[in-house]
Amino acid sequence: MIESQELKIDKTTKDEAVENSPMSHSEILREQVSEALDIYGKTHSSILLSSFSAGLEIGFSFLLICVMTSFFSNETNEAVIWKINSFIYPIGFILVVLGKSMLFTEQTSLLTLPVLNKKSKITDLFRLWGLVLTGNIFGGMLISILSIWIGPRLGIFTINIVEKIAEHVLHEDLTVIFVSSILAGWLMGLLSWLLTSSDSTISRILVIYIITAVIGAMGLHHSIVGNIEVFSGLMVSKKITIPEYLSFQSIAIAGNAIGGVVFVAFLKHKAFAYNGNN
Repeated sequence: MIESQELKIDKTTKDEAVENSPMSHSEILREQVSEALDIYGKTHSSILLSSFSAGLEIGFSFLLICVMTSFFSNETNEAVIWKINSFIYPIGFILVVLGKSMLFTEQTSLLTLPVLNKKSKITDLFRLWGLVLTGNIFGGMLISILSIWIGPRLGIFTINIVEKIAEHVLHEDLTVIFVSSILAGWLMGLLSWLLTSSDSTISRILVIYIITAVIGAMGLHHSIVGNIEVFSGLMVSKKITIPEYLSFQSIAIAGNAIGGVVFVAFLKHKAFAYNGNN
């Protein structure tokens, strides 16, 4: 009887240890492919609305950046202000990711995995990317217009602050923006990967905060937040032109996509494939 109870306790302990153990590389990959295939099965309307919602929600990062830049602008060195902003930069990402809205940079590597796994076609991938980008960009434009209108009326920032932020995003040449965008896309792909292995809300918040705070602190270019920042500048400043906005947006999107696909989806998938072959 005692031996039977001890065996049950040992089995329970082992089961709990298995449940609490970190996910393996293959388990994360399978979970990601499964999640991506669920997205491929959604209707276009659902994807558009979800991505539009993400474009709106991530705008709260921009609003907070405007507020903090305005608050510290008279007494703090400009370089210090941008570092301070990195602490509040993750807020919009937390709202989007925990709310399960579809953000292009988070979905880039995820949606590529079924194609690498030969479970989806590349044409379907590009179609999904297009839908998510369309929703993200137009959602971002709407929150941009709302921010420009509400900020000065609430007295939390001025139009000059919006222009200042946009000029800060655009002050590097396009080559630097491209490489910066690749790094940002790489980190966002890792964010998606790490979230799959996170089993609690607190751990997910920490992962989102750490990864996106790194993007903010390094000043890396994120195509969706950058869309809001530069489009806002375009709306209020004669110094920023439509060609500048379009050049930035296309370069940032391309860089983010390359970072997520090459450095996360491709490498993670190949690491699994080579291990299976051996």
